[in-house]
Amino acid sequence: MSETAKTFASAGPGKAPRAVLDSVRASPRTTAPDTVRSAKPRPASPRGKKTKPSQYDRFIPNRQALDMASTQLALSHTDCDLDERTRAYHAQVARACGVSLDTRILKFKESAPVSDRDDLRQITRPVLKPSGTKRRILTTPERVLDAPGLVDDYYLNLLDWSAGNVLAIGLDQSVYLWNATSGDVDSLCELEGDVYVASVKWTGDGAYLAVGTSSGDVEIWDAEARSKIRTMGGRQSRVGVLSWERHMVSAGSRDGSIWNHDVRVAAHKTAELVAHNHEVCGLSWRSDGSLLASGGNDNLVNIWDARSHVPKFTKTQHTAAVRAVAWSPWQLNLLATGGGSSDKHVHFWNTTTAARLSSINTGSQVTSIVFSHEYRELVTSHGFPHNHLALWSYPSLAKIVDIPAHDTRVLHTALSPDAQTVATAASDESLKFWRVFESRKTKGTKAASAQSSASTSIR
Repeated sequence: MSETAKTFASAGPGKAPRAVLDSVRASPRTTAPDTVRSAKPRPASPRGKKTKPSQYDRFIPNRQALDMASTQLALSHTDCDLDERTRAYHAQVARACGVSLDTRILKFKESAPVSDRDDLRQITRPVLKPSGTKRRILTTPERVLDAPGLVDDYYLNLLDWSAGNVLAIGLDQSVYLWNATSGDVDSLCELEGDVYVASVKWTGDGAYLAVGTSSGDVEIWDAEARSKIRTMGGRQSRVGVLSWERHMVSAGSRDGSIWNHDVRVAAHKTAELVAHNHEVCGLSWRSDGSLLASGGNDNLVNIWDARSHVPKFTKTQHTAAVRAVAWSPWQLNLLATGGGSSDKHVHFWNTTTAARLSSINTGSQVTSIVFSHEYRELVTSHGFPHNHLALWSYPSLAKIVDIPAHDTRVLHTALSPDAQTVATAASDESLKFWRVFESRKTKGTKAASAQSSASTSIR
């Protein structure tokens, strides 16, 4: 037994010897370095400041706790280490979720609220600076002429204005020429029997006039010599619409066919275009001669390539006869077509892509369309119920003005060679002239009213 044990044993139970206690109090406290380590003292905080421990939320990210540079670098190189199978799987999941692979899903901030109102930048036109002089559009005709005997037929085309400033009009069995410069009126021809004039059309230079008849013939007349050059027959139904392309005249008939006549050769019929089931009442060649547009009583619009005998495009959006067919002079592939009384719409077509660009519900039967050469505007003439002219801007399709034109439906329109005056003819047997496209360059000159004659009738 050790000395310490003997000492505790001799002291008795529950008591420690005084010598042992005194030695314990006097000896310093020591600990083994391999069992207990001394704690390092904490640095004292600055006087008067209390440090607040950083608090983070596991659902709300904190930018200060993120290494943004390294994170963005890692994200940019994430796909570099993926194999093709994994990339295909990611793409499939993205398609299923309706998101793009480069679209951010989680954001630090909420997106700005989206307005449910229309964007004013898209529904309004930019404000243009006004020009030096304002353009005034008269709602009264500059001149009115009598046109007795004008046949009231929606499918005929009896008015045309030549490059030589001569207006041709078909009145029953006769064709009259009115010189807008001098005011002289001359009778060009008079058909025999019960044959009446169904259509008239000038050549591009204004030297010759093609006359379509109710018997199916197409006559070519020399306007200056007042003589008939030739008659091209071969069909039995009337020719209600004509259109020239250099030495070739295309003729649309009541049987739904379109014949191309070459006036230089004896065998004049060079092509027969068949795609309409009813009468062809609208026909127009494009200015470059590559496309021909036709409208019919079967509510169809056909666009023909000059090198083919089948339509390039066929449009079925109209619900009435398509008589109004016009090409834009300032956009080569823009075509406008208008429907009859149960349709009342004007459709605009891109003839390169066959797409419908826009439409107008005019509220009236559309009888013709005339494009301006100087302005981005067009005039439409109408029948039931308003019998008026309407001026529209393009491409906004905003109506500029309504012009009350005639007491009955406006059947025919023609544009003057200076592209400023529109002539209209109606079944009320009147011929009126409207200066709707007055030019800024030649303001003050008037083609239709410059004549010295005071004639008031075509006959």
